[in-house]
Amino acid sequence: MKHKTGVIIAAAGVSGRMGHLDKIFVQIGRKPLLYHVLNAFQQCSFVDQIVLVLSDGNLKRGRSLIKRYGFSKVSDVCAGGSRRQDSVKQGLDRLLDCDLVIIHDGARPMVTPELIEQGFDIAQKHGTAVAAVPATSTMKLADSGDYVVKTLERDNLWEIQTPQVFRCDIIAQAYKDISDDVTDDATLAERTGQKVKLYLASYDNIKVTTLEDLYLARLILKTRGK
Repeated sequence: MKHKTGVIIAAAGVSGRMGHLDKIFVQIGRKPLLYHVLNAFQQCSFVDQIVLVLSDGNLKRGRSLIKRYGFSKVSDVCAGGSRRQDSVKQGLDRLLDCDLVIIHDGARPMVTPELIEQGFDIAQKHGTAVAAVPATSTMKLADSGDYVVKTLERDNLWEIQTPQVFRCDIIAQAYKDISDDVTDDATLAERTGQKVKLYLASYDNIKVTTLEDLYLARLILKTRGK
């Protein structure tokens, strides 16, 4: 029996560090940033359903983009909440009988079908799979006065990305049990006692937050010949 896989694209944030630009609709390689995100998941044969979560003001524009490019796997476009996790919860509520859930930041346009498939394969075995890359900078722990407490061992430090893949019952239970503010979905799962499996992602899988990130995304796309 085929397992159903749903995707939640969390793209309801405010582009606070992009000036007057709405980053998810900024052009990268002559197409909107959000196009590249949706296209990567549309290409994955194992993806059955995509829920796109946007801000209230972007719902109409988002639906228009989906229609224009024929993203047939997008089943719902809904408004997000005040926090990222509230937005993801809106997406979870709209998934239909899925066994696996893939959660991805709408501001990570360099994600590839291959990276998504890696997470899908690992989550089928372990119940969780979170894209990450080893930390490359020296990391220091500071106190409230900004004095260094200690230097952390970089060998075991990872920078967390998305996609993050979970067995549906695991992430649903995490969202039911934990209401704390968190910056990613894996943290919710961790706080329920769930072991979270990391898998090696790519340094190219950047999150577009600033104008500099946007320029870098365009350069990465160009090097890929797209």
